[in-house]
Amino acid sequence: MAESWDGSYDPGSQSDDSHYFERLRVEPIYDAFVCPLTKQVMRDPVTLENGQTFEREAIEKWFKECKESGRKLVCPLTQKELKSTDLNPSIALRNTIEEWTARNEAVQLDMACRSLNLGSPESDVMHSLKYIQYMCHKSRSNKHVVRNADLIPMIVEMLKSTSRRVRCIALETLQTVVEDDADNKAILAEGDTVRTIVKFLSHEQSIEREEAVSLLLELSKSEALCEKIGSINGAILILVGMTSSKSENLSTVEKADKTLENLEKCENNVRQMAENGRLKPLLNQILEGPPETKLSMASYLGELVLNNDVKVHVARAVGSSLINIMRSGNVQSREAALKALNQISSYEASAKVLIEAGILPPLVKDLFTVGSNQLPMRLKEVSATILSNVVNSGNDFDLIPVGPDHQTLVSEDIVQNLLHLISNTGPAIECKLLQVLVGLTSSPSTVLNVVAAIKSSGAIISLVQFIEAPQRDLRVASIKLLQNVSPHMGEELADALRGTVGQLGSLFKVVAENVGITEEQAAAVGLLAELPERDLGLTRQMLDESAFPLIISIVVKIRQGEIRGARFMTPFLEGLVRVLARVTFVLAEEPDAINLSREHNLAALFIELLQSNGLDNVQMVSAMALENLSQESKNLTRLPELPPPAFCASIFSCLSKQPVITGLCRLHRGTCSLKDSFCLLEGQAVEKLVALLDHTNEKVVEAALAAISTLLDDGVAIEQGVAVLCAAEGIRPILDVLLEKRTENLRRRAVWAVERLLRTEDIAYEVSGDPNVSTALVDAFQHADYRTRQIAERALKHVDKIPNFSGIFPNMG
Repeated sequence: MAESWDGSYDPGSQSDDSHYFERLRVEPIYDAFVCPLTKQVMRDPVTLENGQTFEREAIEKWFKECKESGRKLVCPLTQKELKSTDLNPSIALRNTIEEWTARNEAVQLDMACRSLNLGSPESDVMHSLKYIQYMCHKSRSNKHVVRNADLIPMIVEMLKSTSRRVRCIALETLQTVVEDDADNKAILAEGDTVRTIVKFLSHEQSIEREEAVSLLLELSKSEALCEKIGSINGAILILVGMTSSKSENLSTVEKADKTLENLEKCENNVRQMAENGRLKPLLNQILEGPPETKLSMASYLGELVLNNDVKVHVARAVGSSLINIMRSGNVQSREAALKALNQISSYEASAKVLIEAGILPPLVKDLFTVGSNQLPMRLKEVSATILSNVVNSGNDFDLIPVGPDHQTLVSEDIVQNLLHLISNTGPAIECKLLQVLVGLTSSPSTVLNVVAAIKSSGAIISLVQFIEAPQRDLRVASIKLLQNVSPHMGEELADALRGTVGQLGSLFKVVAENVGITEEQAAAVGLLAELPERDLGLTRQMLDESAFPLIISIVVKIRQGEIRGARFMTPFLEGLVRVLARVTFVLAEEPDAINLSREHNLAALFIELLQSNGLDNVQMVSAMALENLSQESKNLTRLPELPPPAFCASIFSCLSKQPVITGLCRLHRGTCSLKDSFCLLEGQAVEKLVALLDHTNEKVVEAALAAISTLLDDGVAIEQGVAVLCAAEGIRPILDVLLEKRTENLRRRAVWAVERLLRTEDIAYEVSGDPNVSTALVDAFQHADYRTRQIAERALKHVDKIPNFSGIFPNMG
């Protein structure tokens, strides 16, 4: 053998492999086998008219060159002119060459087989693998030879080599062996070979990954192997990851993408791709697949967990198709479409896309249809869930038609149908439909329509009953709905809660749950806070059920940091303070309210709550409660009992002397305390209220000014109230409220308070020199309401801006 497996071959070289292997021969070469032009063994020998033999391709090229150059047609070997270009196939010679080649290749293949083992030198193994590639490239029929020689399992075994170079060439060789050969692909796919190839996708070396992807791309052209590849754990996940990788080279990314496209032939693979973020194949099947595939893919879409951005993409891509299936499909198809729509409607932006695609009319129709065409109750539950998702996206539902007569979701008959369903279905649907109404009543543009329908249908009684539902979600939805409508139907709610047993107590039980601060608790206390604050019967019921001590204890724990909850803390505390403040609105009519306020020192608690910076509503309601408490102080102050005069003093007044009693409240002229008579002169209440006059929230300022005004009210020593405000540096802030003229209510209250202050001569004298105050009073005198104009007139008289005619004209009476 002229050349053998002597290591002279460079396995790293990719050029001229065929020439190298053609020079490897076992039998000697005969001159007749070699073309005089190419100096290579001929594959298709042909003979000229002069008997000379050449490779067909080579002699045809010679003739063409002669013709193009204008030379005579001559034999390239003898240089003698030829009469004809006829070529006669040398069949016998060709057969002899083929037999000689086959014998050489068989021996060389046998030698390659013996080198394909993990114990052989690296160079021999690579030489063998390259020879197999050469054989397969040379002739497609040689792929059968490789298969029949059982070389495929031997090549696969080389994937276990410790040499990266051997592994790479083995992957490359396998691709060559199986290319366009279904039988070879089938043999390669036996056992765990495909799993081994997939493992190479995770290798650090990019060359191995690229060779593995190339091989998988070739294998994926076989539909039979697509399922096999997809069944290997992690295969599709890794391929999907490679297509979006920025570190892979472009060729690898393209091959991974084409592999995935081939794998789409199998439905299970499409599902896996969707699960791993490649949704396009699944969406395409929903759009263009046969009916059974559409059904299968839509059903699977409903099971996927999608992030919000993907939900928007899916809604835009297949939302309309799913809605069409929901409209016209059979029950099984509609179920699949509904579950998919349920999944993608759970995000606000994707829900809006579905609204634009027309989801509302068929949803409403599905919910309200009865009879033979109605959906099973389990699917009505899904429809209700979708409607709930869509409604809570915040659209203008009073403008979107949903019925045949252009009704909207907030049309009276539609809302009444929803209320009817709520009263006549199971807890799951009831909960979702209540959530629909929660969404509709959360918008100022639609809440009044829903309130009107609830009033006209008398549904408030049945809605209140859900407060005691054992299912938490149902209970939360009903409480949130009642909270939303309570500002518009507080009296009806109060009547319903007074007229039924247990619901009011159930609300307080929810508030009292020791589970942090939940959405349900915030909603329950929000509902209680919206009930009419002056409803004496309701407050008495709360007093009888010991609700207020519970509220007080929770407020104290929150202030002390024993109860925490970030998300719902603010609405929860605001609601608690509002509920507690309702006690102060019935002090005059309800002795138990006074006793409760004394026992728990409510005045001190509300004074402390004035300092809840950042919680405007808490500060406002606390100031309002202090106003109510302070108003009652003059009725609760214990006036001193004067001893009867002596006998002589009773006869001779000149002998009588007024007794001096110390320790009396200078404002109320009796015995006062913050705890028992709610007198604001204690506990630094005045200073804290004055500080709120500079608040940015007008409602807080108004409430604080109203509480301060109780120090200047009829029935108290006004001059002493003025003195208290002077000591608290409260005069200037009150004047500033008048000057700022922020709201009409504030101006009205400020004018009243300033007029009381100006009754003190020193203040009137000082204010008379301030043209700004005079201008503000004149403006109120000219433009305010009738009552305020009268008060402003009196104030202007105090500062001599309007003459006091009562002193000029005598009393004509």
